[in-house]
Amino acid sequence: MSTSILTIPNLLTFMRMALIPVFAILLFYGHSGWALLVFITAGVSDGVDGFIARRFRQESALGTILDPIADKLLMTVAFIILTLPNIPLNTEHLPVPFWVTAAVIGRDILIVTVAGAINIMTGFRNFRPSWLGKLSTFVQVVAVGLILIAAVSDYSVYLPTVYALVVILAAASGVHYIFHVSRLMSEEDVQIPE
Repeated sequence: MSTSILTIPNLLTFMRMALIPVFAILLFYGHSGWALLVFITAGVSDGVDGFIARRFRQESALGTILDPIADKLLMTVAFIILTLPNIPLNTEHLPVPFWVTAAVIGRDILIVTVAGAINIMTGFRNFRPSWLGKLSTFVQVVAVGLILIAAVSDYSVYLPTVYALVVILAAASGVHYIFHVSRLMSEEDVQIPE
């Protein structure tokens, strides 16, 4: 794994992070179409940077850390802004209900808290995402895209189903992650001190 900072995948990740405030501003001021375009650009750049990193062996320690952070920042910002009651989204089922955003952010807080506590207590650092966590994140990305499409098209009948799916997967993946980390630790025979 490379220690280089200025690799093409890392530059794409930096660009994606730079798009987050642009996305937030567009969404906050009701420019849903432009926000959707920026969101799609960020999503495509995420896929491209992963492909380039693997295909051209440009994986780096920095990219391994920054890539999921960029994804989480984008999702967190998207859900928070889409929950605000004063955002001009004149569509049924919008803004996003608070309980959806609370579930998304709560899951991430749970994962970071568990990982941080375990790292402090044991020094264990080999945290890897679970398949259910990856599925939950994928569904969240698709959900934000569908929410933005609803805001642009004024067709939102599917949003309650999307919200329910996001919350169910967020809750399930949060609980599953605890068991996943426990298994990773047992594979390396890491013990939590009494």
